Amino acid sequence: MQAKPNEIRIVRVYDAPVALVWDVWTDPRHVARWWGPRGFTLTTHHKDFRVGGHWRYTMHGPDGKDWPNYTRYLEIVPNEKMVYDHGASDENAPPLFRVTVFFSELKGPAGSGPAGSKTQMDMTMALATAEAAEQTRQFIKQAGGNSTWDRLAEYLGEHPFQGQAKRAFFISRSFKAPIARVFEMWRDPQHLAKWMAPRGASMTVRGDIAPGKSLYSTMKGEHGTMHGRATYREVSPPITSEVHAEQARIVYEQQFTDEQGQVARHPMAPTWPETLLTTVTFVEEWSNETRVTIEWEPLEASEGEIQTFVDARSGMTAGWTSSLDQFEEALRV
Repeated sequence: MQAKPNEIRIVRVYDAPVALVWDVWTDPRHVARWWGPRGFTLTTHHKDFRVGGHWRYTMHGPDGKDWPNYTRYLEIVPNEKMVYDHGASDENAPPLFRVTVFFSELKGPAGSGPAGSKTQMDMTMALATAEAAEQTRQFIKQAGGNSTWDRLAEYLGEHPFQGQAKRAFFISRSFKAPIARVFEMWRDPQHLAKWMAPRGASMTVRGDIAPGKSLYSTMKGEHGTMHGRATYREVSPPITSEVHAEQARIVYEQQFTDEQGQVARHPMAPTWPETLLTTVTFVEEWSNETRVTIEWEPLEASEGEIQTFVDARSGMTAGWTSSLDQFEEALRV
């Protein structure tokens, strides 16, 4: 698929059925729990979810700044599609961009979530010009706007209709590179070592990235030296065709270790979960653009350990953002 210069596209897959994702998108009681970047809160002043109706709301930033917003709905197909114009502040302001969102159910091996399905959200923001699209893309990145869709994934996992609550962390990032290249830079241990550690730290690795294999790492930075182990459950490369590339995944269990490689606790956080399940998903958004979504989930953790994990989401966002910035720079080389 060829990208249009004036558009921004976001593709995400959620571990929940379409009806639930639609409800969480459209019910103001749910929307208030996840809409906006991390650290933001939301006040809905009016929401009339129908064709011709509008949603007027204010986003409250962590710095105390308020951001008024206005949305007018143009097309609604329940559980399938919505189209709306997003304005600057009120109904008299010209729309900044038009949003089209498709919701579709994924079944089979790629969709083995609750109720036997997952949901793909395919969202396109169309702006007047390519320049406006690039300015908006940079604004979203600087404001942490992409974390909105990470918060949605976390909220869906914690939703009572999902059965057992899932307390996870998500972060997603889009890269201007083909899915095959992006995947290979995650699968090659030496490539991984060049960008995975936070900026200012260094990493060395030994081992393999393959199902049933482990990769041992040593990271040196301002907080000292830390050792870790990743044991791989799944390494599934993208299956490409002339039309598109299917999503790819890397799944592994992650633990801190001592110098000899034996499992150990986090050296600075004794109540940190001992084992995290990491799932990295790669999805082709355009023919030359790939979205990477990282999910962290504690395994066999106590309530206290899970709470420590949940309370650290903002810090995890900052740490992963630093690593993904470096990954983006490595892609340009």
